[in-house]
Amino acid sequence: MSFGQGGPDWGSGGSSTPDWTALAEQAERTRARRRRWMMAGGGALATAAVAGIVAVAVVNEGGGDASDKPSSSLPPPEDLPSSSAAEPDPTFKDEPPPPPPPKDFIADAQHDKAPLSITTLFPGKRVTVNGRPYKLADTSTSKKCADAAHAGLAPVLDRNKCETLYRATFTRDGLAVTVGIAVFQKTEPATRVKREYKPNLVALPGKGVPHFCRTVVCRTTANSLGRYAYFTIAGRTNGKESGPADKQAERAALDGSNYAYARILQRGRAQSSEAAEAPQD
Repeated sequence: MSFGQGGPDWGSGGSSTPDWTALAEQAERTRARRRRWMMAGGGALATAAVAGIVAVAVVNEGGGDASDKPSSSLPPPEDLPSSSAAEPDPTFKDEPPPPPPPKDFIADAQHDKAPLSITTLFPGKRVTVNGRPYKLADTSTSKKCADAAHAGLAPVLDRNKCETLYRATFTRDGLAVTVGIAVFQKTEPATRVKREYKPNLVALPGKGVPHFCRTVVCRTTANSLGRYAYFTIAGRTNGKESGPADKQAERAALDGSNYAYARILQRGRAQSSEAAEAPQD
């Protein structure tokens, strides 16, 4: 028995016995090649599978599935409430402007239109100031302001065109105080009178109150508010003087001044309130 060289010889004239060693080596080489191809193919398939998973993940992160179909759990669009029904249009109410401050009405005659008389300025028979009661004794109206003033004050009133000087006298516990309110067209002359003031009013007697503060020292004040200047003179009804030591007379003069201020300011407040209640155009 002999074996040829270089591979099996299947032709005529050759040996009929195969070379088993060569065949085994060839089969092993074939199996090795197949294993390499299968491994390469399996890796490609695995890579393709991973890529598919990543693609699906990217789509899901975008907010929906690949089909992009609406959810069957939502109502149809026509059944959804409209935004106008859920959010009604805001409404606005017109508010009237606030009335001018009370002092604006008493600043000049063009705005100060309320009735003006001795009774509107001094309406009560009795008044209480800072807890102290006073009784109204008498009143007076002077169209010529200088007639109701002493020599120091009279020319100041005339120079600034005082229109009317209203006086009222109040009494309490042996004291008397005359309150005078002088009226001007505008604020400026009233302010000048306060600045140029020299004493003082003529004290007004009457209805049980004798002449007082004629020849003796008395307590006086002067001030202004808007187009009004106001003055007081206070002393003893028994004729005694009321010097710096007479604190009761001083208090009466200050009470009279506070009362005049309150009455003038009340004119402004009343007119401001009336303006606030008037119908708006």
